[in-house]
Amino acid sequence: MLFRIIGLLTLALTLLSAWAWHDYQEMLVNPTVTGNPVTIEIIKGDSFNQITDKLMQQKVNFKPFWFKALAVQQKIAHKLQTGEYELTPGVTLPEILSMFAQGKTKKYSITFPEGWSLKEILKEINSNEHLEHTLQADNVTHLNFQTDFTPEHAATDNNLPPSPLPTLEGMLFPDTYYFEKHDTDVTLLKRAYDKMQSVLTQEWAHKAENLPFKNSYEALILASIVEKETAQVTERPLIAGVFIRRLQSGMMLQTDPTVIYGMGENYQGNISSKDLKTPTLYNTYTFSGLPPTPIAMPGKDAIYATLHPDNSNNLYFVARGDGTHQFSAMLKDHNHAVVNFQRMKNAKR
Repeated sequence: MLFRIIGLLTLALTLLSAWAWHDYQEMLVNPTVTGNPVTIEIIKGDSFNQITDKLMQQKVNFKPFWFKALAVQQKIAHKLQTGEYELTPGVTLPEILSMFAQGKTKKYSITFPEGWSLKEILKEINSNEHLEHTLQADNVTHLNFQTDFTPEHAATDNNLPPSPLPTLEGMLFPDTYYFEKHDTDVTLLKRAYDKMQSVLTQEWAHKAENLPFKNSYEALILASIVEKETAQVTERPLIAGVFIRRLQSGMMLQTDPTVIYGMGENYQGNISSKDLKTPTLYNTYTFSGLPPTPIAMPGKDAIYATLHPDNSNNLYFVARGDGTHQFSAMLKDHNHAVVNFQRMKNAKR
């Protein structure tokens, strides 16, 4: 009788072991999520059991015993990292555990296009629901970023008001940035700021000779103007060359984007002759030299073009109306081109 009982127990243990081994193997390969992705957020202080409960609440198909056993086996039960995780259809339990242990959190993105102003960037940041918002409109200029770009000049027209406070205008690199939920707006701005510093420092180190810039900040100012003047990459060295020759000869830059920037909210889509004659810190029709700060966020192409301008004799350019420009070395040729393209523009109306 005893042998029969032992035999039955042995058989039961064998069957149980076989079942457990089969169940374990299925756990390793079976998908835990089907249909739509599932989002799980691990917050600071969550225990392993609390994390398990969150998975169960989201209807993730798994057995808590194997989840705990696998974590103990891999010695990572107490090493699961905080953050928001996206579990996609087909993910297995070991893959989920690996994501949590390695901190492969869900990433969001935000894009700052080339040529955007600081105002546009701040609006985009403020409208992003995944960032933690800590900034107020009146403290943006007081962010404590260590800077190599200290403005050292201003417009010299005595009729103009004092130069503005240091600004982040132009000092954030236009790009797509990835971040995690609860990252702060300041952290994101700092990343964009650091990238601009890195790009400008690298480009400044390899600049062409005999450029009329006291420092890289002045180059950044002109690069922002070049960025706003044309979207044609091939034209940027030509436009940069025009402006650099004007700076070198003491001519006014006379560039419309600076007028528009100086007008602020008063700009409604058109520039009048009165606007061109109204002095502002940025109206380059009323003073020689550069405005006190950039007027937009220039991309790498505009920065490179500004530091490697063309070497022609052109001093003028006019828009053709198709996104490109006509360049001239002589004023009479420029005036002729202006009349010609204005006539063409009127004919199309």
